[in-house]
Amino acid sequence: MMGPIDVLVVDDEPLARRRLIRHLQRLDWVGAVTEAATVQQAIARLAQFDARIVLLDIQMPGGSGFDLVPRLPAPAPAIVFVTAFDDQARRAFDAHAIDYVTKPIDPGRLHLALERARQAVLSQGRQDRIAELEEIIASLRSAAAAATHRSAGTSDLWVKSGHNYLRIPCSSITHIQAERDYARIHADGRDYLHSESLSDLERSLPAGEFMRIHRSTLVRLEAISHVAVGPYSSLSVVLPGGKTAKVGRTYAADVRARLKQQQ
Repeated sequence: MMGPIDVLVVDDEPLARRRLIRHLQRLDWVGAVTEAATVQQAIARLAQFDARIVLLDIQMPGGSGFDLVPRLPAPAPAIVFVTAFDDQARRAFDAHAIDYVTKPIDPGRLHLALERARQAVLSQGRQDRIAELEEIIASLRSAAAAATHRSAGTSDLWVKSGHNYLRIPCSSITHIQAERDYARIHADGRDYLHSESLSDLERSLPAGEFMRIHRSTLVRLEAISHVAVGPYSSLSVVLPGGKTAKVGRTYAADVRARLKQQQ
């Protein structure tokens, strides 16, 4: 009987890693859990840590999660891909029977994928896994590229409200604020707590329409009525209804430059 199974979490977003690790720690069959923020870090971890399962983010700066697969040690661990891909790419994953979870993470779907990965580890069928994954990834890269291209122009967000999902046009959003592991979306005078980090949302919002003005705040440029100058040249953006959002000191120069471009 196999003992606890060690897991490696690979994701460039610290909040996303923390959330995944929290879920893993609730499973009694999971042993040690370690983490990596890049493909290069993941390779180094795997050289020292016998991870039998890898939770692998696909879209990361400095190298796609797909780039890790050819460099996995043999025998290869079971892979669960973590993806923000759209429905077309998800169908491609389903067609190849690849285990994956989508962002924002649904705990039930994550636990199902992890259980399948555990069964794959228990079956000991790891010798041919790298070749199989490489073949599958070759056909998925085009879907990945298309999904990444489309995400730059996403015009709507789907946000859970009670038991329902609401479609929120990005054009109705005034600003978004980080709230621990979540994001609070302000749109049309209402606000919604969304189970996705601010950094993940920033990557999926329409390119050029939103701007980070603080480590915990994104604003839609067209929603800014004016910029107020306070003591010691501090800045705040003024939004519809007179709401204000403080500009962080490290973001002030970028805000001034972006507003100058808009003029």
